[in-house]
Amino acid sequence: MPIYNTDIAAVFDEIADYLEIEGENPFRIRAYRNASRNIRGLGYELRYLVDQKEDLTQLPGIGKELAAKIVEILETGNARTLKKLQDRHPKTLRDILKLPNLGPKRVRVLYQDLKIKNLEQLIKAAKNGRIRAMPGFGARTEQQIMQVAEAHATKEKRFKIADVKPHVDSLTKYLEAVPGVNHVVAAGSYRRAKETVGDLDILVTARKNSLVMDHFADYDDVKEVLSKGTTRSSIALHNGLQVDLRLVEQSSFGAALQYFTGSQEHNIAIRRLGRQRGLKINEYGVFKFEKRVAGKTEASVYQAVDLPYLPPELRENRGEIEAARDGRLPKLIELSDLKGDLHIHTDYTDGRNSLREMALAAKQRGYKYIAATEHSDRLKIADGLDAPKLLKQTEEIDQLNEELKGIRILKGIEVEILVDGRLDLADNVLAKLDLVVGTIHHQFGLSLQKQTQRILRAMDHPHFTFLAHPTGRLINEREPYDVDMGQIIRKAQQRGCFLELNANPRRLDLYDTYCQMAKEEGVLVAINSDAHIVNALDHIHFGVGQARRGWLEKNDVLNTRPLQELQKLLKQTM
Repeated sequence: MPIYNTDIAAVFDEIADYLEIEGENPFRIRAYRNASRNIRGLGYELRYLVDQKEDLTQLPGIGKELAAKIVEILETGNARTLKKLQDRHPKTLRDILKLPNLGPKRVRVLYQDLKIKNLEQLIKAAKNGRIRAMPGFGARTEQQIMQVAEAHATKEKRFKIADVKPHVDSLTKYLEAVPGVNHVVAAGSYRRAKETVGDLDILVTARKNSLVMDHFADYDDVKEVLSKGTTRSSIALHNGLQVDLRLVEQSSFGAALQYFTGSQEHNIAIRRLGRQRGLKINEYGVFKFEKRVAGKTEASVYQAVDLPYLPPELRENRGEIEAARDGRLPKLIELSDLKGDLHIHTDYTDGRNSLREMALAAKQRGYKYIAATEHSDRLKIADGLDAPKLLKQTEEIDQLNEELKGIRILKGIEVEILVDGRLDLADNVLAKLDLVVGTIHHQFGLSLQKQTQRILRAMDHPHFTFLAHPTGRLINEREPYDVDMGQIIRKAQQRGCFLELNANPRRLDLYDTYCQMAKEEGVLVAINSDAHIVNALDHIHFGVGQARRGWLEKNDVLNTRPLQELQKLLKQTM
């Protein structure tokens, strides 16, 4: 079975979690965490490097020990180190580790001091008030733990879109190679660019007597064949993702693609429009009585109900049908519209490439500018910059800008917003920069009012440029902090500053609905990669997908501007 980068990263994450529970050396734990993050950011699969006998220690953050473990995972599907750790602890402990906002340090307290080994025991302990008595918890935290544990016990498993993409790419390539296959398209929530995917729908067209269903069932990564037929089959991959394959006729391909792409609410609305016109719309086509009148293409389905083609990302029944009918559909932003990336990290802090390497990689991707935005001093875990170190980096930026042609490096900082709304670097330091990125990395548990006021006060700072990953959520890992995004968006409009859509697929923060709110208020959104390694610059396309779901057009996005226009906008905030 193929082993993907996400599988290797998941093994390293689990090792780090268990080591943290056992109170192991923090430097060893951090090595696994950094390796996991770097592996997820690679733009290619490690198995190909191993097949070519490449030296893995040349990769950022990968020494001999970790390189050997990567090879071991690729060869066996696991690591002996993880197996030993798993054998020392209950299997059910992993369910607790997956809960948002908990983390290995708190799990260690629950496990070692309260002997909690599974979700049922955790919920019972919370209901009995045993957790609040532990250091670092309290009644409010106990209530939150109980709520997320109960929700997790019944929650449908969903996969981050970035974790699904390698499987889509591999399956598509595999199925396209089957003799007689003409088209292979992933539909559903994946095609709508949703941040998470529950299961995967793949549509194929093929000539008669194609063996595509047999090949699908024989795919290397199949854990279980759930069903197998002549036109539909279902498999479960080893990571738990269910994949449904549907073989459709060429004459029905557009109708099937429209049907299996749109949300349920969108499709119901389209079928209602069809009934009003005496039409029946389903996955087989558009029918007038028994005659098929459309369905070969998606555009023909929409045309049958007097609508233009609707981009997949909009098909959620959130006003797109009315906008299409009234001629108000947005011309959605494209990846090629972006002129630069305004949030990157280098080896000055917790990044893995030099400033030069990041700049040249950005230039290779067609960018005209990037902004160096290292963590500030408050974030010790990321080796944040104090004023002297930041000054040293700005001097290197000046040198590189003299030397490098075709790419401009802007001077910035990702500064921490303190609980009282202050920024953790002095005004005279911030005044020397091109942009100041405000973020929250601590005190997530403030009340809605306190958290909102904290951010609003920070946005009033004369050097504040934009708010990065505005809700603080990590998908499937950490819930967003309580904040009134309506107030934040209106404040950005009044203050003339901006909001970030962080394209890191663990974040994808802003939400699509907040992107739409920002657009309506006239607040520009910066789509940034938050890259800590060269290949993570490519995460930007996940951000573009989220932006398209949020109805954003080229002019709604800050970093679609040419450099001179961008610099004018940045100066207005400083």
